[in-house]
Amino acid sequence: MTGEVAALLDRKGLKLGHYVGEFTTPGIGYIMKEAGADFVFFDMEHSGNSFETVQRCLRYFEAADMPVFTRVPSDRSDHIARALDAGADAIVIPMVGSAKQARSVLEKMKYTPIGKRGLALALANDRYRMQPVSQALAAANARTRFVALIETAEGIENVDEIAAVDGVDVLWVGHLDLTASMGIPGQFDHPDYKKALAKVLKAGQKHGLGLGRMVGDIPSGVGLAEEGWDLIAYNGDVWLLQNALRQGIDGIRSGYADVAKAAKKGAAKKTKKKAKGG
Repeated sequence: MTGEVAALLDRKGLKLGHYVGEFTTPGIGYIMKEAGADFVFFDMEHSGNSFETVQRCLRYFEAADMPVFTRVPSDRSDHIARALDAGADAIVIPMVGSAKQARSVLEKMKYTPIGKRGLALALANDRYRMQPVSQALAAANARTRFVALIETAEGIENVDEIAAVDGVDVLWVGHLDLTASMGIPGQFDHPDYKKALAKVLKAGQKHGLGLGRMVGDIPSGVGLAEEGWDLIAYNGDVWLLQNALRQGIDGIRSGYADVAKAAKKGAAKKTKKKAKGG
């Protein structure tokens, strides 16, 4: 199993992870593991990652025993089934807006008798293990998990019904898309947005689901954990590198400018003193 996603989601308490959409290097799983991450939010929707890239990267994460949430581009059957057949255990579906849509996703994710997923056994999804068909189907149905992205006004309106669907495991708020859908893009302090978050939190807690968010800074993560959000992705690979690089470069440039300014000032004082005959 890729990092035992099911075991991660069944574990109580705070789980911290990281968004990966750009840096699909062989060592990425080990880097995250060494940093203390509990999971990776691996993205296809807002990246150039193909299914071939996904299959390769899932092996990287598997080698590092890193649980993976794989966000596919849509709720289309070919997107869901191909990601699962490549070895994904947890599928993140964008813009889930209704219980009907959630049930449709589960029908595409699960094998018979729960759903109608096409059978492709003993491949990457089974880690190439040969086993009896009935055993393989039961094991796959038990381990595949559904992360519903709540990121539209419709999703907020129907979030309790979505959470009540048997087979939905996590409610994850897509904060930027949600504000855009509500007509308040980027206004994270808006009272309507805060009410929407409270509604998701209440629905998740009521139905015993995981609750996920992404944050870009430490105080935000601490605040969300205190509220009860238990799956928190700290920043994304591109933004984290860019911010750290900018901080370092700006710091060196600024520090050197201060040193150069002080040296120039000191040299000017010496020149002035010498001119006076000192």
